[in-house]
Amino acid sequence: MAVLLKRLMPQAMKTDSSLLRRCFRRHTVKPDLARPSLTASTPKLLHLISAKGFSTVGDTEGERRQKRRDAFSNTGRKISERVIRVLDEKGVDLGTMHRADVIRLMDKQDLRLVQRNTTSEPPEYQLMTGAQIHQERLRIREQEKAKPKTAGPTVTKELIFSSNIGQHDLDTKSKQIQQWIEKKYHVQVTIKKRKDAEQPGSEMDEIFNQILQTMPGIATFLSRPKAVRGGTASMCVFRHVSKKEEKAYRESQESQKGDTLSKDDRSSNKSDVLCQ
Repeated sequence: MAVLLKRLMPQAMKTDSSLLRRCFRRHTVKPDLARPSLTASTPKLLHLISAKGFSTVGDTEGERRQKRRDAFSNTGRKISERVIRVLDEKGVDLGTMHRADVIRLMDKQDLRLVQRNTTSEPPEYQLMTGAQIHQERLRIREQEKAKPKTAGPTVTKELIFSSNIGQHDLDTKSKQIQQWIEKKYHVQVTIKKRKDAEQPGSEMDEIFNQILQTMPGIATFLSRPKAVRGGTASMCVFRHVSKKEEKAYRESQESQKGDTLSKDDRSSNKSDVLCQ
C-alpha cells in the first residue's frame, strides 16, 4: 500500500501543475508585438524656434515717435560722433571738439548738450542751460500751433423744396442753411417748379436771393442759380465768404455808415442855417 501511494503522489503533482499551466494560459494576455508599447521611449525631435531679442533698455515705438517729433532734446553724454562742432550757451562758436572734451566742459559748467544741425559735417551741437532748453521748447510749440492746419474735404449739404413753400418754412430752411454755412459747409439748394402753373425762372431766382439776404457777410454763391432737370427745377450752391470778401463787406458797411453820418450832419447844418 505504501509503495502504491509513493507511485501515485508524483503523478498527481504533475497533473496539478499541468492544470495550473493551462489555467494561466487562458487568462494571460499575450503582448501584441505589432502594437508599440506605451512605455517605449520614442525619439524626440528638436525644433529651432526663432525669437526676437527682448530688452527693457531699448526705446519703445511710442518713445521713438516722440523723439522724432521733439528733435530739440537733451543729448546728455550719449554723443555718437567722435568730433563735433560746439556752440556755447550764448551761441558763440567754440570750434570742433572731441566728445570727451565736450563732456568735461559740460560737467565743469553744469550745462546740457542739444543737437542743432546733425546734417552738417561735423555735426553741430550747442551747450545750453536747463532754462534755455525749456524756453526753446515752448517757442517751438508755439510755432507748431501757429501753423495752419490742413483742411479736409469740404462737406456738401443738400436741400430740395418746392417753389410754393410758405414764408415760415422758407425762414426755417434759411436758418438751417446759415448753420451749415457757419460750419464752412457747401449747401446745394434745388427749388422745384409747381406742376400746376407755369412759373418764370426769375421768380425762383428771387427765392435764392431772399435766402442769401438772410446771411449778409456770411454766405455767397459758389455757383449761381441755373435750370436743371430739363427746366423743371433751379439749383445753386452757397458757400462761406472768404476772409478777403468778409473784410471787403465790413469796409463797405463802414463806408456806408460814414456816408449816412455825413449826410445827417449836412442836413442838420442846413436846418441850423434856416433857423437863423
